[in-house]
Amino acid sequence: MSGFVFAPPAPVSLAVAGTEALFPVRRIFCVGRNYADHAAEMGAEVDREAPFYFTKSAHAVTASGATIPYPPGTADFHHEVELVVALGEGGGIFGCAVGLDMTRRDLQAAAKDKRRPWDTGKDFENSAVIAPLSQDFAIADQAIALSVNGTPRQQAKLSDMVWSVPEILAHLGTLYTLRAGDVIFTGTPAGVGAVRPGDVLEGRIEGLAPVRLTIQPRE
Repeated sequence: MSGFVFAPPAPVSLAVAGTEALFPVRRIFCVGRNYADHAAEMGAEVDREAPFYFTKSAHAVTASGATIPYPPGTADFHHEVELVVALGEGGGIFGCAVGLDMTRRDLQAAAKDKRRPWDTGKDFENSAVIAPLSQDFAIADQAIALSVNGTPRQQAKLSDMVWSVPEILAHLGTLYTLRAGDVIFTGTPAGVGAVRPGDVLEGRIEGLAPVRLTIQPRE
């Protein structure tokens, strides 16, 4: 059997809190409009019949604490703080983390207007920022929040989610065969907004390690 025509990339992975083990990322699913107040601020309504999804590629993953460049092709780069759920063997929950679904909002809006996919607005390098996974976290009504340069932007409770994590997993499992390594961003509350070069973001969920991100200052 012939070898690869070039060396395959190293597996994308997430840190696991309290260990030196790494969690290999297989796929990333994102739940859209899972907080009613965020749907309202975006001029949309929640679909109460079923959740809906978009995806990100594993290459979008960036670890908490990174400094990233302002992405190309956009003048409206937004933050969205979310609970992230990572699946282990058998499709059960391996761990949870705080994540940032970074979004090129102008590209997403243009795609919506033309009824096109959101890929360029959502799936790009450094757009899935994830803190270390905790294996000891029970999802309840913990506060979720995000600040930019120390100023609060987003604030809600996990219990405000329209679709709970068990409901998301049950529904998503009717559309895909969920496997170990799958990662799910569960939606963001209201208060999303633009960030600029030099901004420092911090997302928090009670009981989890915070996620931190710096947008590289312009030279």
